[in-house]
Amino acid sequence: MQRRFLSIWFRYLVTDWQTLRRPALKGCPFAFAKPERGRKIITAINPEAAAEGVTLNMNVADAKAIFPDLEIIDTKPGREARLLKGLGEWCVRYAPIVAVDLPDGLILEITGCAHLWGGEASYLEEIVSRLQSKGYYTQAAIADTIGAAWAKVRFDNTAPIVESGMQAHALLNFPPASLRLEPQVIERLHKLGLTKLHSFINMPHSALKRRFGDHLIKRIRQALGQEEEYLQPICIPEPFQERLPCLEPIRTAAGIEVAILRMLESLCERLQKEGKGLRKAILTCYRVDGKIEQVSIGTSKASNHSPHLFKLLELHISTIRPGFGIELFTLDATQVEDAPITQEALWAGKQGLNNQEVAELLDRLAGKLGANVIHRYLPDEHYWPERSIKLASALDEQPATAWVKDRPRPTMLLKTPVVIEVTAPVPDYPPMSFRYQDKVHYVRKSDGPERIEREWWADAGEHRDYYQVEDDLGQRYWIFRSGHYGSDTPSQWYLHGFFA
Repeated sequence: MQRRFLSIWFRYLVTDWQTLRRPALKGCPFAFAKPERGRKIITAINPEAAAEGVTLNMNVADAKAIFPDLEIIDTKPGREARLLKGLGEWCVRYAPIVAVDLPDGLILEITGCAHLWGGEASYLEEIVSRLQSKGYYTQAAIADTIGAAWAKVRFDNTAPIVESGMQAHALLNFPPASLRLEPQVIERLHKLGLTKLHSFINMPHSALKRRFGDHLIKRIRQALGQEEEYLQPICIPEPFQERLPCLEPIRTAAGIEVAILRMLESLCERLQKEGKGLRKAILTCYRVDGKIEQVSIGTSKASNHSPHLFKLLELHISTIRPGFGIELFTLDATQVEDAPITQEALWAGKQGLNNQEVAELLDRLAGKLGANVIHRYLPDEHYWPERSIKLASALDEQPATAWVKDRPRPTMLLKTPVVIEVTAPVPDYPPMSFRYQDKVHYVRKSDGPERIEREWWADAGEHRDYYQVEDDLGQRYWIFRSGHYGSDTPSQWYLHGFFA
């Protein structure tokens, strides 16, 4: 089978991407530029800037002279490669081999792929329209060779499909730049009047080699299909997924358990070999009637322990409705993290959150009661009490700052302070009693005040004077007065937490 290649050209790659990030730039001329030898050079332009006469490699000063309102954005190294890699990974759905073609293109080997879309014409139209719908100005061409497809899309896109074996005829009227040559070689060819490929493509290679070097001969041979050109495809990591098709539809809970165990054993074996563990997984069951049943689980620490993961999935088996039977199971590890092997100590006890048994217990509790009922908090660098703690994203996440230990803080801090009625002498005396939830609490002991100023860079408002008080029943509370006593407006008191 003759190999076929698709060349995709994103003519305004970087500026299209910037317009997607900043929609206000749509319709406004702008360009990217970078410093080079003491001056700034244009590296990318959008169609509006091109219409004003701005060109690539132009000095920014000259571009500003042509169009004073041109917006200039600094170029960041490697941006084109990152954008093309992302687009290339998306294009893998159309061809198994996709390569980045810097600075503004992709190359796909599409041998045996186009018939799935009804032929090369509809295949090419599908890809171009989908990419354009994402906001990228896209052109593409198909040919037997990479060189011919690359030249066709950039120099004559009126008929984007080159029939098999016709690449030589398609290239004859193209300029030397269509062979992907160095600027110096292109300039020398033009000086000699060789402005079209038909002027020299059939010359003896020995004569061309003496004057222009090996690279010109190599590019001619590659474009004509006389020399192989190899791609360096994008490497996409294989997803952690297990599939289990069933010879007979599964309708019983026992059958579902067996399917889950088989997939978990295989998945956990792969995870262990790569030193990984899953944090989130989705079990999908495809029924024979076309309906889908899904179950998701999560872990507090990366885990590749199949018995533990099975217990989490087992809790949800009763929610799966097999209907007339399940014909396909898939298990996807949607979030995977490093799970280093922990070294066992013969004489040390398993203490703290690093104990795997504690993590697995929390996972089972979360599976039964819900993922939102178990929380772990870490200190945050804020003076304001409501902002001084944050939720931990993982069980083993380490605090970036130390807990406050030199000042009393309640065991339970209310998310929002509750307004209370207080009887207190003035000024700056602790309360004698307060009413909370329609009950009067008489204060027997108190400690304070501790003044906490509001974080003025975050919001405006009064400071707080906090008191730690104990009522006649021995219960302790954290209450505060907002601001100073004033003659015009009465001070407001709040309950903010409870001590153990």
